[in-house]
Amino acid sequence: MCGIVGYTGEREAAPILLEGLKKLEYRGYDSAGLAIRGPESIELQKVSGRIDCLAKKTDNGKSMPGTDGIGHTRWATHGAPTDMNAHPHLSNDRRFAIVHNGIIENFASIREELMAEGYIFHSETDTEVVVHLLEKYYNGDFKAAVMKTTARLRGSYALGILCRDNPGQIFAVRESSPLILGLGVGENFFASDVTALVSHTKNVIYLDDGEFAEIRPDGFTVYDCTGRQIDKKVNRVTWSVEAAEKGGYPHFMMKEMTEEPDAVRKTIAPRMKDDDIVLDDLVIPDEFLRSIDRILITACGSAYYAGCSGKIVIEKLCRIPVSVELASELRYSDPIITEKTLVIVISQSGETADSIAALKEARSRGAKVLSIVNVVGSTIAKLSDYTIYTWAGPEIAVATTKGFTTQLAMLYLIAMYVAKHTGRIEPEVFDQLYGELKRIPKLMQETIDRNPDLPELAKRLKDAEAVFYLGRNTDYAISLEGALKMKEISYIHAEAYAAGELKHGTIALISEGVPVVALCCNEELTEKMMSNVIEVKARGAYVIVSAFAENTRAVNEGNALIRIPKIHTLFSGVLEILPLQLLAYYTAKENGCDIDKPKNLAKSVTVE
Repeated sequence: MCGIVGYTGEREAAPILLEGLKKLEYRGYDSAGLAIRGPESIELQKVSGRIDCLAKKTDNGKSMPGTDGIGHTRWATHGAPTDMNAHPHLSNDRRFAIVHNGIIENFASIREELMAEGYIFHSETDTEVVVHLLEKYYNGDFKAAVMKTTARLRGSYALGILCRDNPGQIFAVRESSPLILGLGVGENFFASDVTALVSHTKNVIYLDDGEFAEIRPDGFTVYDCTGRQIDKKVNRVTWSVEAAEKGGYPHFMMKEMTEEPDAVRKTIAPRMKDDDIVLDDLVIPDEFLRSIDRILITACGSAYYAGCSGKIVIEKLCRIPVSVELASELRYSDPIITEKTLVIVISQSGETADSIAALKEARSRGAKVLSIVNVVGSTIAKLSDYTIYTWAGPEIAVATTKGFTTQLAMLYLIAMYVAKHTGRIEPEVFDQLYGELKRIPKLMQETIDRNPDLPELAKRLKDAEAVFYLGRNTDYAISLEGALKMKEISYIHAEAYAAGELKHGTIALISEGVPVVALCCNEELTEKMMSNVIEVKARGAYVIVSAFAENTRAVNEGNALIRIPKIHTLFSGVLEILPLQLLAYYTAKENGCDIDKPKNLAKSVTVE
């Protein structure tokens, strides 16, 4: 879960690499480093801490002259975030420098072998074995050394490799970890994420597993694992560099929350044509849809919670059993999956390691896989039978916001699509829900506008030791994501509970002044939720009720109110989550937290 970037061309490399690393800092930010090929040697600078520390140490790159270089921003896995463990790593003869995103699973045995041969290790990382293998196998042929080295490795890795003997030449290698080439004029790049490249080029190539590239100022060559040259499609990035900048907002997270109504509009509008749901160019045979006996949704983190909400909508409209499984558990659970199972994989980045493994497991058992991702050309998109993009645009803040709401919207569309194509929804019900879907972007903006007092409410929560979220059915699914937002950016303990479980132990945690957020947008369950609200209030809880303004029973019971515009209950989650995201944001801001880069977290979990 690190960010890597490389450059070769006519310009000074270090300032370009620092700029790219700042765009990648959401992938890891506990240490960083640069390796630049100078006139006679490779110069190395690395620090524990943020990219700004590295920029200061190198005078914004000016103290490191050279036109070939690689850079790294780290999220520590093997070894503490120290200067010594920071990347890049150098070979003992200082001929090679490498950066690495991923995990080398067999590093321990290789390390023992190399130490027995006299190689000296200076770090605790798994990565250092790679650079010593390069030294071991090098006999003047850079490409051959790369191939022999990677043939020894097991695990996930994206590598950037610099060699002192080869000016104007960098190798980039991919195996189960994202890696992209950026194509310029008289210069070329590689990076973990396109955000690091768009200020220089919009022409990119997505490497696939087992491929590696030789990158030169005048061009590039891509090879498969046998060394055979292969042709790759050049893709055009469609969004601007401004989309990946803050645009005057104090944090990326705030910018991305304000973009949510438009992101959802971009997700649903192209798929709603002539009073029907059209899922891009997908051709999922109706015969297959009617043969499905089960839908399995698998994902991690917020995407998993989107799946929990989607399960309720799909089962209600399609009358097909739906289970939601954590991808990290599915891959080891010997799942019951057949050719009649439709597996839906949800991932913002499309590179989530556990989700990729779960996808491969599902396909090996004969299932068809439909993926919901945001990143074009990502691994999950390529491995799936069917792919639908959310078109949320770049999301930089570690805590997802528009990624989550666009996933929800996409699940609503899929539920409607499958229900109609299997004949399990009445035409008048379809038409009613179709009209509700079209209103969602407008109602999302209205939700934000209706709740201007959230910053004041956050002042009430900032000193809380814990915040509890309660809900039933659709509301419970959203409460899970609301609690996650609070804990991951404010560092306040937050837990979501199915309200009906209060009497089964949870109520023991409620005491005087404890904040409880009660989600009450499922009007059929209002009376039951009000019983729960009364129970916690009787024990001194400070209750924040989230409800439709028309639901006077719910509105009158809370100590504070979050106002939600009226919408069909099945789709209320995409509105309810917005104030919960904002509440978490303002609480984190009150506590002085690093909102875009919460401690111990990285945006894209590309290792297990």
